[in-house]
Amino acid sequence: MTLRFQADADFNHKIVSALRRREPAIDFLDAHQGGVIGVSDYEVLRIAADLGRLVVSHDRRTMPAHLVRFVRTRSSAGLIIVQQGLDIGAAVEDLLLICALTDAAEWYNQIGYVPI
Repeated sequence: MTLRFQADADFNHKIVSALRRREPAIDFLDAHQGGVIGVSDYEVLRIAADLGRLVVSHDRRTMPAHLVRFVRTRSSAGLIIVQQGLDIGAAVEDLLLICALTDAAEWYNQIGYVPI
């Protein structure tokens, strides 16, 4: 199954834009499109889970712990933490690699980190 993404409110929109330019077919909602601006981490995870979308975030400090708690009672399409300050090109390349080499089932209730 094809990966579908949901950016967290803290996620660098320049990465989303660059991904879309590089791979127009990518299914990647930014925070505004996904309706996750101003909502709690748990709510971001819930919204994404309801839509079958992997959450992509820079929030290494709290989001992984929220996902661990979330999956105790719900299923998640997964979480990818992109290192804050990572070069945009490097982030795009790693996310495209993830798209090319994995599928949605592999991310079920999992956390991944970029750079790979």
